[in-house]
Amino acid sequence: MKLNTLHDLFVQELKDLYSAETQLVKALPKMAKAASNDELRNGFEEHLKQTRNHVTRLENIAKAGDFKLTGHRCKAMEGLITEGSELISEDAEDAVRDAGLIGAAQRVEHYEIAGYGTARALAVKLGYDDAADTLSQTLEEEKETDIKLTDLATSTINDEAAALAEA
Repeated sequence: MKLNTLHDLFVQELKDLYSAETQLVKALPKMAKAASNDELRNGFEEHLKQTRNHVTRLENIAKAGDFKLTGHRCKAMEGLITEGSELISEDAEDAVRDAGLIGAAQRVEHYEIAGYGTARALAVKLGYDDAADTLSQTLEEEKETDIKLTDLATSTINDEAAALAEA
């Protein structure tokens, strides 16, 4: 796709987010299965529900704008998911793996936060108010997920992993 206009860039950003989110729909169940901590597993399962909703929101924006979201593969998300998959397959203590899963999930969240922030800014500049509102809602959910992951890491999981070294 040639990027001649800000609208072209906006569509490209949405295609990237759509690819990223659809890849996550496949990856999150694997992360949930690998998590030994119930809160972390539940968090991944909850985020899977949110991610499916994010896919639907992006589809609705594309439908309203009369463009397609297919035909692009988000290589960054592919790489982040590959790294997470490699972590899952490592021989690791459960709490240490959980701490690693949180790190992998937060890298994903930060990528999504950057993408949704960019797409929202473009939508605002282009006067696509409904799209901007939808993207803002998703952006806030991504930020909330990041905060939940940090809270989970600092309240229990990192302590459990650290205690293994003391034993």
